[in-house]
Amino acid sequence: MRRWLSAFVCTVTAWFWVPAHAQPEHCRLALLLALDVSSSVDAEEYILQRDGLAAALSDPAIRSAILEGNGHVSLAIYEWSGRRQSAMVSNWTALTDNAAIDSVIKNLMSAPRSHTRFPTAMGYALGYGAMLLARGPECDRQVIDLSGDGENNDGFPPHLAYKNFPFSNVTVNGLAVLGGSDDVLDYFHREVRFGFGAFVETSEGYQGYREAMTRKLFRELNDMILGANPIQDPRPG
Repeated sequence: MRRWLSAFVCTVTAWFWVPAHAQPEHCRLALLLALDVSSSVDAEEYILQRDGLAAALSDPAIRSAILEGNGHVSLAIYEWSGRRQSAMVSNWTALTDNAAIDSVIKNLMSAPRSHTRFPTAMGYALGYGAMLLARGPECDRQVIDLSGDGENNDGFPPHLAYKNFPFSNVTVNGLAVLGGSDDVLDYFHREVRFGFGAFVETSEGYQGYREAMTRKLFRELNDMILGANPIQDPRPG
């Protein structure tokens, strides 16, 4: 496992290129949405996930939360599955107006699914996300919003990603999709949730994804810490 982790840390920067666009001043939040496209997500579930996120970004309350804060939100989206199968869907975009939000939704809806047959390499996905944040815009807060319907079953686990990648100022929130693994919610609380104010939202299958993502984005965009405890130290194991 240590050998896999070392190789991944050395090569991850070659997986993507993040252009250095000029950003408007004062970014209050860099929000990175990570969508599960592992083999456990079938074609119908994938569409529910994709369309649910698009609908959440179109929700008037979410648009208001994005556009009315003190400073802008920068958003990027990627899909994840196997060890080397993380793929950008929409690169960093400063959400300064409705047109920018519409552009992200267009990218999301027009992008083909990146992969269908790989396992759940959650640690690799989080490492990929950490490097995207490190090469992304400078913002007051950095949040990875990771969705999934199962537990890590390939490569190093989340706690090793948190130990070996730049997560010191990053919060990782989870969206656990229920109905597959019996232990998915406990796993997200125990292994995925990370950083100050981190939390886990739940979706009743992919049919509930739209509502769950809307709740989750509203809480993240408004920096709502509802009695959450800081989770910053690497997990044992």
